[in-house]
Amino acid sequence: MSKKWLGLILVSALSLSLAGTGSAAEAQGKGKKKETYKKETYKKETYEWGRVKVVGGGFVPGIIYNPSKKDLIYARTDIGGAYRWDPAAKTWIQLLDSVSFEEWNMLGVESLATDPVDPDRLYVAAGTYTNDWTDMNGILLRSKDQGRTWKRTELPFKLGGNMPGRSMGERLAVDPNNNKVLYLGARSGNGLWRSTDYGETWSRVESFTAVGNYVDDYQDLVGVAWVTFDAKTGTKGKTTQTIYVGVADTNRSIYRSTDGGATWEAVPGQPEQGFLPHHGVLDGQGNLYVTYNEGAGPYNGGRGAVWKLDTKTGAWKDISPTGSTDSPYGGLAVDAQHPDTLMVATMNKWWPDDHIYRSTDGGETWKPFWTLDYAKDPVRENRFTIDYSLSPWLDWGQEKQLPEIAPKLGWMIGDLEIDPFNSDRMMYGTGATLFSSENLTALDKGGTVNISVAAEGIEETAILGLVSPPSGAPLLSAMGDIGGFRHEDLNRAPEMITNPYLGTSTDLDYAEKNPDIVVRVGNADGSAPRMGVSTDNGRTWRPAANAWVSGAEDRTSGGYAAVGADGSVLLWSPQGGTPEAPVPVSYSTDLGATWTPSKGIPAGAHISSDRVNPLKFYGFSGGTFYVSTDGGATFTASAASGLPAKLTSHFKAVPGVEGDIWLGAAKDNSDTVSAYGLWRSTDSGRTFTKVAGVEEAATVGFGKAAPGQDYMAVYSYAKIGGQYGIYRSDNAGASWTRINDDAHQFGSANRTITGDPRVYGRVYVGTNGLGIVQGDPADSRQDTKAPKITLDPVDRSSDKGTAVISGSVNEELRGGTVTLTHNGGAPVSLPTAQGKFKSGPLPLVKGDNEVMVRAVDLAGNTSVRTVKIKYKYRP
Repeated sequence: MSKKWLGLILVSALSLSLAGTGSAAEAQGKGKKKETYKKETYKKETYEWGRVKVVGGGFVPGIIYNPSKKDLIYARTDIGGAYRWDPAAKTWIQLLDSVSFEEWNMLGVESLATDPVDPDRLYVAAGTYTNDWTDMNGILLRSKDQGRTWKRTELPFKLGGNMPGRSMGERLAVDPNNNKVLYLGARSGNGLWRSTDYGETWSRVESFTAVGNYVDDYQDLVGVAWVTFDAKTGTKGKTTQTIYVGVADTNRSIYRSTDGGATWEAVPGQPEQGFLPHHGVLDGQGNLYVTYNEGAGPYNGGRGAVWKLDTKTGAWKDISPTGSTDSPYGGLAVDAQHPDTLMVATMNKWWPDDHIYRSTDGGETWKPFWTLDYAKDPVRENRFTIDYSLSPWLDWGQEKQLPEIAPKLGWMIGDLEIDPFNSDRMMYGTGATLFSSENLTALDKGGTVNISVAAEGIEETAILGLVSPPSGAPLLSAMGDIGGFRHEDLNRAPEMITNPYLGTSTDLDYAEKNPDIVVRVGNADGSAPRMGVSTDNGRTWRPAANAWVSGAEDRTSGGYAAVGADGSVLLWSPQGGTPEAPVPVSYSTDLGATWTPSKGIPAGAHISSDRVNPLKFYGFSGGTFYVSTDGGATFTASAASGLPAKLTSHFKAVPGVEGDIWLGAAKDNSDTVSAYGLWRSTDSGRTFTKVAGVEEAATVGFGKAAPGQDYMAVYSYAKIGGQYGIYRSDNAGASWTRINDDAHQFGSANRTITGDPRVYGRVYVGTNGLGIVQGDPADSRQDTKAPKITLDPVDRSSDKGTAVISGSVNEELRGGTVTLTHNGGAPVSLPTAQGKFKSGPLPLVKGDNEVMVRAVDLAGNTSVRTVKIKYKYRP
């Protein structure tokens, strides 16, 4: 799974100021410098920031253990920054939340290196794209405190953290004997680079002339893929003499220097099978292991091999686990404590699953994690288990028939690592998460390897839509690649929304006066449905009919959706068709069973509903605003002028006020002449007034009004006073408060935003690669008063086979959660409406039964009420 929502390409302002991330900057970028303002035109407020939990959600192409400090582990992502493992809290810590909107390109991490001599030193090669989607060159970040603060150097070339071949590596490496020396392999024909001053300055290694011949899908050379030092060929403080470098070349691909990088030659006798070397690892005994793949990955590659070089004799040996080239290999690990033990992973077998193989004799023999034999029943034998309770969505809401299983062992396994301090522990990345095991050696004894999700703290989703209804779940989301979720508990990953399964959900909406009605739209192929409808606030779903004639070759995407204020009308603006036959905006009065094309509005327009009048809908396209007063049947173009030519995200209508609309636009590097800013209409779009002081507004959303105010709080990812940030206005845009700070900028946080209508000050921000960011005023976390639970009377001595638990919780809950545990089972969320809750029928067992209701507010204050029921079973 890619999760790399390339289609977004971040409708952002590419004025590439290179101000320091955390600490001082050594170099300014080629882009425009930040404007200097004499006076800030906004207030500031301290917020506490966290994430709504999905746990994982994207590709983890690299895992890096420090070889000299136990439990110092890093993970890099392709658009979601880099993480450090916190062993005490058993969670990952994001290291690049400080990346700014202007420099979103830094969130794609091409490579990462942790210093084996001084473990506090950390290096990150940051840069997402080498193509024309950005003008920004790569940045080499360096830290002396494990990523808490950074200094930086601009490189004279781009990096490709989200380009093909991103799980090859590591391209960045520290000399294990002389840690002043670093090497970095570059793409795009830029060769091999070296630093001799802890990464502060860099120069090209002119004697290394290999740049590779493999061109990716974007017609760019994948280039130098990895650097491996032979630590035994150096002494403390002296440069390591033997260095191996892998290059994305289908012929000669592995090079060696034996004089500290002064000269280089292709390693003699290396295999030339037309494959690319993904990883090269030395075992400490003079053997170099290499995994090969005919593609750069992470999606392609049907064949490959595993080879072993005896560096003492120069002999190469094919040790591929299957004895053939029928599998593409990616991940490779050698046990530092037992150098004859190694593991490899296939990268893109796709069906029925990828493989992981383990050898304890240097690759002479292998044990697979699973086998397939159609002569047996069952046909597949697994030697592993997977606990995915931390990310219950990983089964994609599906039950598979053998030989497939859900969840899979993995796919896109581009990196796999064994803990250098613990031979029983491994981690490997997939297209959706990070897995680990703590009993790896069980396989050697014929036992079962227990695997579990190890992505706590990693939030790598691309968010395309967020809504926070006034009742029911506090949040529902639309996401790239993994569909979307109903977030009943913001601190627990939910199940994936299905029926229909939409790999990428592009939009969602609910009926303001009836939040049980929710629709979501997204992408699918052929005649598969692109819309799901729920009548119970997103708990269950059913597919709607497509609003167009859909055939096997249809590639129409979900586009935009809007729900009338009372849910009686659905409006849909799909994206697709041809210029000659575009897919029209359409409306439905039967919850999506049938559709009728709307008149007077262009195909593909942005759409929204009035949050009061159920017959009023709005549209926007090409600088023109459109209004319907007959339930979306017909639209009329407004005479309003001076609006932007296109929008960065949705315009929105204010709940509770008919005809009150906010519309924003930010700069887009493909459109440099449009109007930017934030506009408001109070007459249903007949006229718009530009909000003073807002230079750009990528998003707009609404939340509960401030105390003493009767107008909802307005939130926007905007540029005010020359500063991009997350802003809140408590007085309808008359003044603004910046609620984030330079340490919490979240890169591309410009896709969607919403406040919480039940909790003043709370905001949810959709990012591209950093998940759903949740912010709350810092003083709101000082609450120490627990919510109060009141239970309705229940028959505590019953002869009925079921019981229903109901009651209420007071205002101290403030958007927190209520859960019910029945006879020691798993907690189940209890939705609350105006503070009231009610369970479904709970089955009773003969004798004593116990039901526990738990209420937890935003500050973690907890109340528990327990009910004991004795069931007098009568056969």
